[in-house]
Amino acid sequence: MTRVVVCLLTALAVSPITATAVNAQDQLPTPTHGSSDGLDFRGAFSDSIKLLLIEHAWRIGAQEKTRRELGGPFWSDYARSVRMPRQWEDTDTWWVNYIGHPIHGAAAGYIWLDHHATAPKEFTNDRQYWLSRAGAFTWVTAYSVQFEVGPLSEASIGNVGLRSETVGWVDHIVTPIGAVGFMVAEDALDRFVVKWAEERIRIPLLRAPIRLAANPGRALSNAASGRAPWYRSGRPLNWR
Repeated sequence: MTRVVVCLLTALAVSPITATAVNAQDQLPTPTHGSSDGLDFRGAFSDSIKLLLIEHAWRIGAQEKTRRELGGPFWSDYARSVRMPRQWEDTDTWWVNYIGHPIHGAAAGYIWLDHHATAPKEFTNDRQYWLSRAGAFTWVTAYSVQFEVGPLSEASIGNVGLRSETVGWVDHIVTPIGAVGFMVAEDALDRFVVKWAEERIRIPLLRAPIRLAANPGRALSNAASGRAPWYRSGRPLNWR
C-alpha cells in the first residue's frame, strides 16, 4: 500500500487543486465525456498519461535503483530490457504485485470509465455495468503493457528487465484481472458501505478518509485527473 499512498500524495502535489476548490468541491473539474454513445478517447489517453507520469515520478524519487539506471545509452538499454518473462514471479514483494499493481490498474480503469458516456459510475448488477467493466479491463491491459514495456515504462525508465529475474508474468496477468476485481469491490463498498456511513456521519473531515480508504483506485484516478481524491459525481462533501 505504500506505493499507492506515495503515488496519491505525488498526485496531490502536481494536481491543480486549490484551497478554494477544496472548499467548493462542485467547482472542481468534472469527468469529460465524449459523444453520447461512446468514449472520449483523447481525454482518457491524456489522463492516463498523467497517471503514468505520477507513477514514474514516484519511482524516480523513491527508488535509488531506478535513478541508478537513468544513465547510459537509452535505446540500447531499453531494447535489452524488453524481454519475454521466463517465470511467474519477479523481484517485487507480494503486496506490490498482488495489491499495489491491481490498485494502480484500477486507477487506469476508472479513468476509462470517467471518459465513457454510458458507463455506470456505481455498482449495479446488470449487463451494462459488467460490459463497462469489461471495457475497462481492455483499457487496463493496454495501460499495464505500456507501463511494463512501452516507451514510458519500467523498461525504458529504470531498465527493469535487463536482468531476467526482474520480469515475470505476474505483472501482465495479475494487474488487469486484479484491477477489475478491485474496481468491482470499490464500487460495491462505495454504494453499500460508504454511502451508509455518510448518511450517519455529518462531518466532512471524517467522511473524506472513509472514501479514500474504501476506494484507493478511484482516489488515485481522481487525483491524476485533477480532481480531489475523495470526489464523487453529485456527492459533494460540503466543506462549508
